[in-house]
Amino acid sequence: MGNGAFVIHVEPRTRAEKYPRDAQERLAEAVGLTLAIGMPVTRAIVAPLARPVPATLLGSGKVAEIGIEARDAQPEIIIVNAQLSPVQQRNLEKEWSAKVLDRTALILEIFGQRAATREGRLQVELAHLTWQRSRLVRSWTHLERQRGGFGFLGGPGETQIESDRRLIGERIVKIKKELEGVKRTRALGRQARRRVPYPIIALVGYTNAGKSTLFNLLTDAQVVAKDLLFATLDPTMRGLKLPHGTRVILSDTVGFIADLPTELVAAFRATLEEVLEADLIAHVRDAAHDETEAQKGDVLKVLAALGVPADRPVIEVFNKIDLLPKDVAAELLAGDHLDQDAVAVSALTGAGIGELLARFESKMTRDNIELSLSLDVSDGAGLAWVYRHAEVTGRRERAGKIALKLRIRPQDMARMESQFPGKIKQKQKAVEQG
Repeated sequence: MGNGAFVIHVEPRTRAEKYPRDAQERLAEAVGLTLAIGMPVTRAIVAPLARPVPATLLGSGKVAEIGIEARDAQPEIIIVNAQLSPVQQRNLEKEWSAKVLDRTALILEIFGQRAATREGRLQVELAHLTWQRSRLVRSWTHLERQRGGFGFLGGPGETQIESDRRLIGERIVKIKKELEGVKRTRALGRQARRRVPYPIIALVGYTNAGKSTLFNLLTDAQVVAKDLLFATLDPTMRGLKLPHGTRVILSDTVGFIADLPTELVAAFRATLEEVLEADLIAHVRDAAHDETEAQKGDVLKVLAALGVPADRPVIEVFNKIDLLPKDVAAELLAGDHLDQDAVAVSALTGAGIGELLARFESKMTRDNIELSLSLDVSDGAGLAWVYRHAEVTGRRERAGKIALKLRIRPQDMARMESQFPGKIKQKQKAVEQG
């Protein structure tokens, strides 16, 4: 049995010009990804790359140097934080006498272990098979087994199925059909929500930015919230009542990451449809991370790849301010050094949460229409309907009547008038008549 994992981040000399990210930070992220599959890391290094070698990616001298270290350490697995071709992977395994995973395989393994819902498992398997087919891989494994993941790591009790392009192709076709069914179900769910209808706020952000901790704090949900990359995989939605009574649906989504495998972007498109449907995007950022700006760039790239319109309203949520020096955190809480559409919070301590909820409500209600409505005191059903579908800003009872002041979204106006024909008065009309 090997001894944990040996992690190697490959840093091309030209990368610094393209990606404003520190090599040690990228190595730390690769270590975090490895820990996320439950694999202890016994050695981690940065391997500079002057120019890629077709057979092994790294130059012969560096390959030999790592080979010596690998023979001494005898790792169970060697993680190469780069994209390897099938030939490069096989040659490195031969040179180093150890199992080798590249970045894409590692992320797929994490997703395979984490997928909790049927839809999540199907989408991860589709991504995995698409990736395998492109590599003419020798074998693949079913998801339905105790450990989860895809068997890159091996292990007891795992069933290896020898397969070829035809088998993989048939399975891909079957999964796509099943996912179409799931997609139809999700579409019906969205139609039902439109009938409610409550606006959707989607939490997005770099993996491990604290989205799930924030989601749990706001909704009292029990979503897995760990200090691990990709702790959340399957989307979760909960209702949330804002300070002045506005009701919204809050959606927690899978974390984004730099160089997300294209297979996963495609496979999780259905899962991330909630982001495309959202009325407001809350971009949760790790304010204490040295590379928060670079992570922001990575998130924006994924949002653009998903087709999220550039004019979609966005609030930046600077999370984890409890990890900053107290004076810096206090300045951020006061709004210093922050843009107008940004707010600082700590999902751990609750600092700044009141301001965040107020910002949510302001964004959700800024186009709302102000109305007045008079109901009979005996009309309990009508009154209950109003409280469910509108924000009640004032209420006065006199002479058997209840006078209400309301705010509603423009798209709800027709339904309000249908529910109370002839009883609705818009504020601006009343002013004009007066």
